[in-house]
Amino acid sequence: MPEIQLGAHTVKSHGVKVARTHMHDWLILMLLIVIEVILNVIEPFHRFVGEDMMSDLRYPLKDNTVPFWAVPMLAIMLPFIVILVYYFIRRDVYDLHHAILGLLFSVLITGVITDAIKDAVGRPRPDFFWRCFPDGKGIFDPVTKDVMCTGLKRVIREGHKSFPSGHTSWSFAGLGFLALYLSGKIRVFDHRGHVAKLCIVFLPLLIAALVGISRVDDYWHHWQDVFAGGLLGITISSFCYLQFFPAPYEVDGWGPHAYFQMLAECQNVNPSNANVQQSDLEGGYGDSQHERGLSRVNTHDSSPILEGTNGMMRY
Repeated sequence: MPEIQLGAHTVKSHGVKVARTHMHDWLILMLLIVIEVILNVIEPFHRFVGEDMMSDLRYPLKDNTVPFWAVPMLAIMLPFIVILVYYFIRRDVYDLHHAILGLLFSVLITGVITDAIKDAVGRPRPDFFWRCFPDGKGIFDPVTKDVMCTGLKRVIREGHKSFPSGHTSWSFAGLGFLALYLSGKIRVFDHRGHVAKLCIVFLPLLIAALVGISRVDDYWHHWQDVFAGGLLGITISSFCYLQFFPAPYEVDGWGPHAYFQMLAECQNVNPSNANVQQSDLEGGYGDSQHERGLSRVNTHDSSPILEGTNGMMRY
């Protein structure tokens, strides 16, 4: 197969073609945004909250340690910057497009599922008492003993959205996707035992975990809300990543599926010029991984990031 050079598939040369191929995916993203807006506008289920249940809902009403606007910055902008930096080094529009598409799907699908569950469950937050009775004087129905809130309607409405944690699910959806993306790019699972690579991959997950912990510390969520949100986010991010990229532990885990499909099509179009070479990204793995690598379309990838990582960590 002809050697693939850096800059052969850029946004300028192939961006429109790649985007048109996935036009339906971008339309689905737009639909998810509309659904997400609707879920944030509708009234959540107002679960029965009796007088005897208030003992666990009297935590103080505090501000957010991690404000709402910071969550998209961590879950979307931070991974986007990493993806963009990698594009400027490698100049591969397939990687750029599919990484952004996978990231947005991960966050938006997580957001829709999270808010749908929030509205359906209507679990009160740990600070619900002070949302319901800002003056500290509880008023309850004389017959059912249900709360008769006197606080602001929007504050009370937000108080019925405890399960699951949106901050946590969004953070794990975006930063979990970033962790998978980095693990493929720096080849964490290369069987050479370099723990430094794991530290790089665990850093986004640590940030997401700290966001979740802050939700419990601020008394905006119960610990079960945070646990469920984290599990939801990391699960959806894994599915979305694998939709566009091979698993990070695979030999070709550094590139998107579309990249290898494009190379296979080039080989089929020009079989006489095919010069199949073992990729330098597969070099130094050992015989077993060498044999597995031959099952896929091989190409000489001249990415400076990966070559540098391969050279430094080969021994």
